[in-house]
Formats: sequence, C-alpha cells, structure tokens
Amino acid sequence: MRAIDRRGGAWLGELLGSADFARVFTVAVLTSIAGTHAIESIAGRATLVTIIAAECLIAVAVLVVRRRELSLLRLVPTTLLVFLLWSLASVFWSPDAGASLARWVSTAAIALLAVTIGHIRDTLQTVRAVGDVARLLLLVSLGLEVLAGVIFDMPFPFLGIRGDIAHLGPIQGVFGTRNMLGFFSVIALITFAIELRTRSVRTGLAVASIALATGMALLSASPTVFVLVVAVAAVAGVLYLVRKLPLERRTPVQWSLAGVAAIGGIAAYVQRSQIIDLLGAADDLSMRTELWRLMEFYVRRQPVQGWGWFGPWDLRESPFAVINYLLGERHTTALNAFMDVLLQLGWAGVAVFAAFFVFTFARSWLDASRRRAAVHAWTPLMVAALAVVSVFESFTLFGIGWLLLVVCAVRAGQSRSWRERLESRTAEPTLPSSPGGHSQAG
Repeated sequence: MRAIDRRGGAWLGELLGSADFARVFTVAVLTSIAGTHAIESIAGRATLVTIIAAECLIAVAVLVVRRRELSLLRLVPTTLLVFLLWSLASVFWSPDAGASLARWVSTAAIALLAVTIGHIRDTLQTVRAVGDVARLLLLVSLGLEVLAGVIFDMPFPFLGIRGDIAHLGPIQGVFGTRNMLGFFSVIALITFAIELRTRSVRTGLAVASIALATGMALLSASPTVFVLVVAVAAVAGVLYLVRKLPLERRTPVQWSLAGVAAIGGIAAYVQRSQIIDLLGAADDLSMRTELWRLMEFYVRRQPVQGWGWFGPWDLRESPFAVINYLLGERHTTALNAFMDVLLQLGWAGVAVFAAFFVFTFARSWLDASRRRAAVHAWTPLMVAALAVVSVFESFTLFGIGWLLLVVCAVRAGQSRSWRERLESRTAEPTLPSSPGGHSQAG
C-alpha cells in the first residue's frame, strides 16, 4: 500500500511539475479571470469563488512541487509584498473589517495566481497563453453580439449585452462594459502584434487576430481606446529607436526620454480640458470631476491610511454608499486606479502603488532595451497600457488588469532586480574556478 501511495505521489508530482500542466494551468487561470463577468453572470458568484479557490490550491501545490527551481528571495516583488501588507493592515481601520478582509483575500488570491504564472512560464509562453485566451474571448464576444444585435435582435441582459452591433456599437461582449472590452481589446492587440513579430503563430492567424482586436476595440466605442493605442504606439516607437542605439549612448538618451515624458505628462495634465474636448468626452470628464470632488472630502478626513481596502466598491459600505447617494449614481470604482488607492489606502498606499508601477516599468524597459528579441517588448508595452488605463479606470486593481500587472512585475523582477545581484554575489564564492584562476560565473 505504501508503495502504491509513493507511486501515486510521484505521478502527481510529475504532473504538477510538467510543462504541459503549466500551460493548461496558465490558460485556465487567464480564462477564468478575464471571463469573471461572464462566469458570475451565468453561474453565480459562488461558482466563480470556487473556481478561483481551486486554482489557488493548485498554484500552491505547483509552487511546492517546483520549490527547488524557485528562489524564495525572488519569489514576490518587494513593492507588491509591501502593497499587499499595507492593504491587509487597512482591514483594522476599515468600517467593515470582515468585508474588507474578504476583498483583500480576493486581491491576494489573484496575486498568487499571477506570481505562479510568472515563475512557471517564460515571457513567450505567457504571450502565447494570453493570445490564445484573448482570441477565444473576443470571438465569443463577437458571436454573442451578432446573435443579440443581428440574428435575434434582442439584448442579453444577463450578460449585459445590449445588442447594438447593428448600429456599430457600443458593444460590451462578455466583459460587461464597453470600457472593459476596449481595454481588453488593446491588451489583445499588443499581444497579437508580439505574436506576429516573434512568429510564434502562423502569420495568417496573427493578422486575423489583429484585425479582430482592432474591430472589437472600435466597436466598443470606448473613449479610452484611442488614448491607449496612441500611448502604447508611442512607447513602442521609442523602444524601437532606443534598441537601435549603440550601447554607450542608451543611458543618456533614456534619461532624456524620461525627462521629455515627465514634461509631456505635465503638459497633458495642464491641457487636459482641451484634450478631453478633442476626444468628445466633456460630459464624462464632468461626471468624473464631480465624483473625485466628493471623494476628496473623505480623503481629507483620513489622508494617510485611507478608509480600508475593498478593491471594487462595496455599495453597502461607507464612504462608497454615501458618495453614490449624493451623486445619484451606482459607481463601483473611482474611475481612476490611483484615486481609488488614495481613498482606500491613503497617500501611503498611493506611494507604494506608484512605486510598484515605476519599478515594474523601469525594469521591464531596461530589459527590453538591451535584448534584441521582440518578445521582451511585451512586458513594458503591457505595463504602459496598464498605467495609462489606470488614469481612466480602476481595472488594474482587480480582475485581469491586476493579474497582468503582477505577472509583468514578476517577469521584470526576475531579470532586473537587486535580489538577482545579491544572489549572484552570495553564490559566487562557491563556484569552481577555471585553470586560469578566474571564476566561471561569467
């Protein structure tokens, strides 16, 4: 019996540690997190929670099986760990500690899944998995929109699909809102472009996928899509130029680019009203301004620590319920990730969250600028898209946005981290020396 148990345990360990299982696990996680709205709408919240809880148990088992391949020092980015710890600490001053703790568990669970994916899949494998899931969900979204808007000519309210595709949008697909569909379409567009550049899928499939993502982004009629595409295209163009420079010229050029980006950001903020008018989103800006004005009242009451972590708003809790009551709306976020963090975690939380973004982007950018392979551009482009969308929506605090941000942070931290250098120095004395007396560490 013990021999059978040992054979069974060995078989399970081999399965959990295999590359095929890692691929299936990654696709399953991405599908369930990106399809959260559809799963909850069709099968209920209990089913969604059960799926994510089961995936977390599997993630822990995978990390245990692969523990010899992993470094505890480099398992989780420091800024991510600090952000999660500060979010957990906020439970103690939250108006509803139980609800806040439950929301924190949800945030930590998705972070666990992302950390696992970041360690068991390399960048190209992650790109392929994101691409496969994006193709599936965009095709399903298009099919459902055609059914609702053309064939049956009736909305699917249980999915939030209004059936407006016959009028060229706006459409929502399986994502619940047009802004979420637009955001996911841009994420898919970046991924499909990298697939085309790396030839990781057939050229015809990659071109058709780009056309699909472009069409869905346009049909979403989301005002943030244009800004996202322009910002990502600008980052991609700058990265291309930097990679063409000689190595000795890259550092001063990149510092100059950072200064130009900072000045451009300040100029865009100063001219934000004109930019909003140009995009035809003046009404949207007015609504957001009123929302943030009410939020500032609560921020001033608890400026450092915030009101406790909830992620997406719990409309039964203060201050979210009061803000919505005064506005006569049902907002579930602050429509800005940084404002949401400010309200829930205070200025201390904003500082950590901003550092999380900055370090992730800086590490991924430096890594992509020194490596020629196109696949390394995926991480900084993804982080750039997540940073820009955070100004207009809070998608990076939950769901697929949060998952992708943590995956990018783990990938960036593995190649450009102070802990990598620390490990190298620690391991150096134990390495054998070459006959010439030099270390073989390279």
